[in-house]
Amino acid sequence: MDVTEAGFQADVIDRSYETPVVVDFWAAWCGPCRQLGPALERVIGETDGGVVLTKVDVDSNQGLARAYGVQGIPAVKAFKDGEIVAEFTGAIPEEGVRQFVAQLRPSEADLLAANGTEEDLRRALELEPRHEVAGLTLAALLADRDETAEALQLLRRLRPTAEVSRHIAELELVESTESDDPAARALAAGDHATALATYLDRVRASRDEEAREAMVRIFTALGDENPLVAEYRPKLASALF
Repeated sequence: MDVTEAGFQADVIDRSYETPVVVDFWAAWCGPCRQLGPALERVIGETDGGVVLTKVDVDSNQGLARAYGVQGIPAVKAFKDGEIVAEFTGAIPEEGVRQFVAQLRPSEADLLAANGTEEDLRRALELEPRHEVAGLTLAALLADRDETAEALQLLRRLRPTAEVSRHIAELELVESTESDDPAARALAAGDHATALATYLDRVRASRDEEAREAMVRIFTALGDENPLVAEYRPKLASALF
């Protein structure tokens, strides 16, 4: 499929949320482009629609070439979920093209994680111990059964992305509510404002490290956009410094 600047959003960005899209930035006068093009078509054609190939003529679409930093051609960029996830420049052997395309297709662990059953999720993590989707989904299943300790152990083995960190913080908060402490009781009731105010008083009074850590966990669990985080984070910083 030939893509222009007018159709790039729909044909590449939007479509990449459903299927990986490979964009071949090329030009008719480019010898290496003519060499690489047939290999791309063969390999991607073998995916039976699992990967989509599009082509952008850089002479006719110079704005796109500038926007995506194309400095030499052929330049091949793969998009998933609206973002570039892999790329290369220059003509490479067909085996290299196969390896490039293979990384865009779901792995066995991806397919197992998509099924969502506990057995499949555990199998996915055996294959890829740090598979984020499988780990997050299985941790949620465990947490629903009040198996918080195992859920936390599992999450701590994953890469510390923002999403993983948020789930860890949420489960740590669940653990901390199992106490007669007033702040913990407020957390158990979902009253984050009272909990934060209580912990802040302790930090101001005695630089209580456990209280500081509890506040940081609440910030992480609530997320940066939460108004309570915007209110209490500078208060905590002021109390400490």
